[in-house]
Amino acid sequence: MRSSARIIFFGDSITEQGVKPNGYVAILRDTLVALGKKSEVIGAGISGNKVADLQRRLENDVLKKNPSIVVIYIGINDVWHYEFASRGLSGTPKPEFEKGLKEIITRIQSSGSSVILCTPSVIGEKNDGTNKYDAMLDDYSAISRSVAAQSSIPLCDLRSAFVDYLTKNNPANAEKNILTYDGVHLNDTGNRLVAGQILAVFDGLGLFFPQK
Repeated sequence: MRSSARIIFFGDSITEQGVKPNGYVAILRDTLVALGKKSEVIGAGISGNKVADLQRRLENDVLKKNPSIVVIYIGINDVWHYEFASRGLSGTPKPEFEKGLKEIITRIQSSGSSVILCTPSVIGEKNDGTNKYDAMLDDYSAISRSVAAQSSIPLCDLRSAFVDYLTKNNPANAEKNILTYDGVHLNDTGNRLVAGQILAVFDGLGLFFPQK
């Protein structure tokens, strides 16, 4: 690990909002500053993005900036956009999602940067498996886990972390307002959870913290 890291968070509207005060990207940046770690933290999230959008903008928004670490948080819209066919939107078929992730990761690794892959989180916060896209999100999360293992890169399993948290902290089985404000986009608690999960991956890899 170089003494000064450039970390890019690459994703959709969740990451776009993550750079705002109390957003997960801002929390991670401020935490590293408070710990005296030399790092440049960049948010590269665009609302509505799916894996194909990340493929298209990878060169300009990531590779040209020569990051040391790229954290990929994608998959929500690849599932959710199946809901909006009437608006001309479409989800991403599973084979294309897998192929796209693999291409992005390979290109980042070939540039000499490290990659951390996050699973998608939630579309609805009910904890009894009755959110419309729970099964599909589980399938796409399984693809992300498999791709991370095949690519020998660290995984940040946000899907599992969210499900576990909601099982323990959503006794009323609410659709939102536990970790999100609308069932998808993070509220302050959700941003803290995501930041904590990513920091734990950093810690486990010894990227910024001495190995225990």
